[in-house]
Amino acid sequence: MVNKFFLSHGFIALTLCASAQEAPAVMEISAAPERLSVSPAPRDNDLPRSRWEHREGGLLWTRVALAAVATHGAPLLDVIPSDIAEWCPAYPTQSRENRTAFWTALLSTLSRYESTWNPRAVGGDGRWFGLLQIYPPTAEFRDCRVQTGEGLKRASANLNCAVRIMAITVSRDEAISVKDTRWRGVAADWGPIRNDWMRRDMQRYTRKQSYCRSLADVRPRPRPNIQAALAE
Repeated sequence: MVNKFFLSHGFIALTLCASAQEAPAVMEISAAPERLSVSPAPRDNDLPRSRWEHREGGLLWTRVALAAVATHGAPLLDVIPSDIAEWCPAYPTQSRENRTAFWTALLSTLSRYESTWNPRAVGGDGRWFGLLQIYPPTAEFRDCRVQTGEGLKRASANLNCAVRIMAITVSRDEAISVKDTRWRGVAADWGPIRNDWMRRDMQRYTRKQSYCRSLADVRPRPRPNIQAALAE
């Protein structure tokens, strides 16, 4: 009996020891998913470049502008402005996605001169509001959803209204910043585009975007033939 007692208890002790040695391996495996779950989410690299992207809220403004152009701003995508070569030479051959990116870039560079990217900005002695400095009577005339000065201080409302206005004037005039008897296109409503040096700066920004450059401009240049040069 004594031998059986010690034998049985010895077996139990060995079993417990073996279990204790296996336990850490089980915990280590189960802990792995927790370490992965706390990793930071990757940054969205699919967004096109915009001039306000370094500002607080800038990436959200880009998403809002893209969505606005793709929906009620869709007429912008169907027209080739007569002066598009000054703004985006490759625009006529681009996809609708890249055309949407162009109009978003234009909004972002125009708002630099309208409000210095301040969504709460009020100018013109209290007449113009928000990122794109929209005049409330213009918002009402163009049937924007938000038509009050206070409401136009919300970046999303301001951008949506700006896109609605541009979709009407650019389609009507087939232009961005053409002047004949009067200013047409975007320049009909936004003063900075009428200023020569501001307009040139905005054009430099949009033209350097990849979707605005011709294939010859973005294709890597061939490397020089070093061996041939040495042979000479």
